[in-house]
Amino acid sequence: MSRLSQLFDLTGRTALVTGGSRGLGLAMAEALGEFGARLILTARKQAELDEAVAHLTGLGMEATAIAADVGKPDAAAAIVDQVRQAGGRVDILINNAGTSWGSKTEEMPLDAWNKLMAVNLTGPFLMAQAVAREWMIPAGWGRIINIASVEGLLGHHPRMIGTIAYNSSKGGLINFTRALAAEWGALGITVNALAPGYFPSRLTGYVIDKHGDDLRADTPRGQLGTDDDLKGAVLLMATDAGAHITGQVLAVDGGASII
Repeated sequence: MSRLSQLFDLTGRTALVTGGSRGLGLAMAEALGEFGARLILTARKQAELDEAVAHLTGLGMEATAIAADVGKPDAAAAIVDQVRQAGGRVDILINNAGTSWGSKTEEMPLDAWNKLMAVNLTGPFLMAQAVAREWMIPAGWGRIINIASVEGLLGHHPRMIGTIAYNSSKGGLINFTRALAAEWGALGITVNALAPGYFPSRLTGYVIDKHGDDLRADTPRGQLGTDDDLKGAVLLMATDAGAHITGQVLAVDGGASII
């Protein structure tokens, strides 16, 4: 095996991907599994998890699943407990689970705001805390990758329905990434974030249906993201190839955030 191959090799590592049953979460799990990682997926719906596990094992990867809602305050501890009882561990945490809500700010319900904060920001905090405390800090090695959004870097275009809670939660996740990277860097744990632009998914379906042509026109590459477009970035941040990268936010948006 070449030196470069060794840097990207995840044999012996276990990756936990929240929101991993479909879409970008499943695509990132595929990338990590292809390079040798054991995979643990979490999501709310057991049926979708079963389909995802079957898909990954069909590709020759080792994958299991835990049904959980990371928006619930006791979910992180329960997930860690199940992994521990199964004799497993977590070396790589991908905080991918997320939700959104479209509304004018003046009409945004408080319960919707609280739900978004619970899933998009508090969930990643509790997952990072529980996983690091159980395995990463004692081992002196860990990778945490938070899936933010370019919406956390920018204001939302006024021609589209408002997403004040989503933007705020993803902006918070970005600075959470920086603060945690600074605190845990000396412990051997890197913390980074990916900030995707618009990718076709259930979460973005309505906006793309309504504004897809505008979104493509406003992107230098002239196209939306595909499932493959996060794979290289997440692999870099999850492996020894990215060992000296921490506290960084990489926009994967075809250049939309630079114009």
